[in-house]
Amino acid sequence: MGEEAIKRFEGIVTRLGLSPLEAPSIISSKEGSLHIGIPRERAFQEHRTPLVPESVQVLVNNGHRVVIETGAGNLSHFSDREYSEAGAEIVYDIKEIFQADIIVKITPPTVEEVDMMKMNQTLISPLHLPTLRSKVIKKMIAKKITALAFEFMQDDWGVFPFVRAMSEIVGFSSLLIAADLLSNSGGGKGILLGGIPGVPPAKVVIIGAGVIGENAARVALGLGATVKIFDNAIYKLKRLQNNLGIKVFTSVFSPSVMANQLATADVVIGALHSKHGRTPIVITESMVKHMKAGSVIIDVSIDQGGCFETSEITNHDHPTFVKHDVIHYCVPNIGSKYSRTASQACSNILTPVLMNCFDMGGMKNLIHQNKGLRHGTYLYNGYLTNEHMSKSFEIKYTDLDMLFVTEF
Repeated sequence: MGEEAIKRFEGIVTRLGLSPLEAPSIISSKEGSLHIGIPRERAFQEHRTPLVPESVQVLVNNGHRVVIETGAGNLSHFSDREYSEAGAEIVYDIKEIFQADIIVKITPPTVEEVDMMKMNQTLISPLHLPTLRSKVIKKMIAKKITALAFEFMQDDWGVFPFVRAMSEIVGFSSLLIAADLLSNSGGGKGILLGGIPGVPPAKVVIIGAGVIGENAARVALGLGATVKIFDNAIYKLKRLQNNLGIKVFTSVFSPSVMANQLATADVVIGALHSKHGRTPIVITESMVKHMKAGSVIIDVSIDQGGCFETSEITNHDHPTFVKHDVIHYCVPNIGSKYSRTASQACSNILTPVLMNCFDMGGMKNLIHQNKGLRHGTYLYNGYLTNEHMSKSFEIKYTDLDMLFVTEF
């Protein structure tokens, strides 16, 4: 089409009052640089931070403003000086943090933190449904907050990257913790997990064949222990066998088989995860009573209630208790024990999200374009878009796709 024809066409469009619309998928007008706030975590024994200095430097070098509260990285051994040299602004008043457009946290928001938030902010943090309070959600709705939950966000392959990263850390660390507890100094019977020639290795039973269970099994086998794995999902057991590349004992949750295996186990790892609500109890108190004296239970599922009937929440200061002569370790935030590694893993996932946010012209455009982030969005402009939370808290649910239809 020649220039004259194009001008005639544009004239017709103007006279008729027509204005062709661009598809939302190609709208990418940038709203300027990001303003990101990172408060110091005040949750009990929480040592992690969501962004490490290296990630802050990447963001600042790309023209973004990062404001971090003094001491936010201290417990992960990242100093204010490191953040300052990376280009972050160190502030001493937490209220200044909550003036940022995007707030990034490693723990769920508290009522006090939501009170400091401003209208139409974006929050990226974990949600922790079992401990979430409806008062927090209602305050966020009133402030028209857009909120994304770490544990619901997916990548391009449908994997939950935050959950997987933390699960890998917990899976690896649970066996290291168990090995220490089996020793005399840890309160155990002085058993070396892998044994030596002429002395049999310890027997490890793992309840759950997910990411935590797989990584726990990998470490146990690497240390030379004997491994038995239980899960009711056959496909998980097949996947685990394939990923390990070695034949190990596997079984569904048969009470008689489990009871027999537990009676001779040195270590039992509870690695079950529930998508909704409490983790089911699959190990009864009677089974625990018949375990060997000095054996060890690591209940990784304790953050969802625990899968052992004898489990009780402990903490990093007092991580264990003994019941029926069995050592119980029931700390809910094991990842915080390895805070530097956990912080780096979290930062590796968050940084590309924030960079893409700018490239797409803002968080709302990014959520619209990215299916995985839509899956992690539970509040959008103050509308609750998570159906499960709607039923739990009896708050009106609005479909996120419908909001996009009316918005674009």
